[in-house]
Amino acid sequence: MKSSPLAALTAILATLLVLVTAGPALAHDALKSSDPAKDATVESVDEITLEFTGKIRMPFVSVRGPGDTQHQAGDPELDGVKVKQALKGELPDGDYTIAYRVVSSDGHPIEGEIPFTVKGASPSPTATPTETESASAAPTAEATSAEPAPTATEPAEAQPAEEVSAESDAATFPVWLLIVVGALVGIGIGFLLSARKKKQP
Repeated sequence: MKSSPLAALTAILATLLVLVTAGPALAHDALKSSDPAKDATVESVDEITLEFTGKIRMPFVSVRGPGDTQHQAGDPELDGVKVKQALKGELPDGDYTIAYRVVSSDGHPIEGEIPFTVKGASPSPTATPTETESASAAPTAEATSAEPAPTATEPAEAQPAEEVSAESDAATFPVWLLIVVGALVGIGIGFLLSARKKKQP
């Protein structure tokens, strides 16, 4: 059975319609790569980079860590097909998830999640247990060195007793001196009296 020219034209138009309709669907932008990559294990991360197959707009990026803590800092930076998201600091060891949402060049929203792991990151600048123990031991050492202070003052407390004893001796000495002087004076008076008696006729 031969097909009419009208049927052939209808088939061609239907094929074109399918191709035209499928075109926008095939043109949706998608995530091309990420840094860190999906399921990657890295030693350090200080910035998230996402690259798409076409220009996108209205990017949103979040970085969740252990305990659902948020680590992104500020708004993401859009540069053509790339989106860069700054972090609050270098991520410590743990499991993280990058959640992103953008709008494709054809207006279609694109979103997804990228898990990754940080292992072997530099230790945070917090005080180590050794430093903490040293800091807590310092006051104890100072207190220990300060404890002998009362012992050092004991001779000073004993000194007044020696001074009192010396003063007592000094107070006793003049008494003996007075007795001796009194005796000498008495003897002198006795000699004078006896001398006068001898001179009298």
